[in-house]
Amino acid sequence: MEPARRSAPPGDGAAEALLRELERQVQDVVRASSWWELHGVDCAILALSLLALPAGFLCLRFHNILAFATGITILGVCHYTLTVKGSHLATHSALTESKRWNKILLIFFLEACTGFPAEFAKYNHVNLHHVYTNVVGLGDSSTWKMPFFNRYVYMFLGPLLVPIVTPLVALVHLRKEELKTALWTLSFICLGFYSQYWLFMNVSGFKNPSSALACMLLTRSLLAHPYLHVNIFQHIGLAMFSPDKKPRRIHMMTLGVLNLPRQPVLDWAFGHSLISCHVEHHLFPWLSDHMCLKVKPLVSKFLHDKQLPYNEDSYLARFQLFLNRYEEFMVHVPPITELVGVQ
Repeated sequence: MEPARRSAPPGDGAAEALLRELERQVQDVVRASSWWELHGVDCAILALSLLALPAGFLCLRFHNILAFATGITILGVCHYTLTVKGSHLATHSALTESKRWNKILLIFFLEACTGFPAEFAKYNHVNLHHVYTNVVGLGDSSTWKMPFFNRYVYMFLGPLLVPIVTPLVALVHLRKEELKTALWTLSFICLGFYSQYWLFMNVSGFKNPSSALACMLLTRSLLAHPYLHVNIFQHIGLAMFSPDKKPRRIHMMTLGVLNLPRQPVLDWAFGHSLISCHVEHHLFPWLSDHMCLKVKPLVSKFLHDKQLPYNEDSYLARFQLFLNRYEEFMVHVPPITELVGVQ
């Protein structure tokens, strides 16, 4: 495994000073922001998504292709808003300052809506991915790799497996938990799945259980392609680090994280912190999506002024890159980036 060498950024002391300076500037913006900016905007988006669900289920009652397509679109977008944006913000305690409400929201969005154990997801995302971003074997996004698939199967058909694989992974994990914890988590997961099934049968008016289950799969697959793609585009193919030579945080986040351009649907369903403000999110994971967008110009200017990387690329460019270099990125072991004189 040959190391990939890069020009050495500032040393440890300078890196810590840069991060503290950036943190002070961001904290000034946070202190000057209202509750609506800090939490309200994102809470409103999630509330609107919940309120839109009845319209989506009712649209499916009509025997009309346009009404059916509208209903599936509403339900699919709302599903991803709740399960991706809601779960992500709840995982980082970014929706409210109340620990009790954060716990409730975490269980609701992750277990009831997504069908995945909340604490397991939080540990893997916050304690591993964020602490060891692009560190090989820890937070390197390797869980998204399926080397037994070829590039076309993975990029075009692989995303359709996400709604099926997610509950299966949850069940495998629950087998390792204490019985009481596993049953408690499983009850919320089953409640979420059954609630959606019941609504398809009783509100949408499906007579056949298999039709209801097919629509469940369809809505849960609606944005599966960009969901999988975004998760690999923003880390894999960038600088990768060795566990025993992990660089300072500001270097790790600026070298190993990438922003995509703003996309209205994806911004709404996934959140700014997962699309156009992913660098800002990794530097300040406790900020809400709206606040990440607000501090984005400040962070971008700061990193450019200090001659630090600020990775940006388009969705299409990353898609083409992964198709062309699929085996290098998604099959082979990634080369370690050596920042000489920094680690």
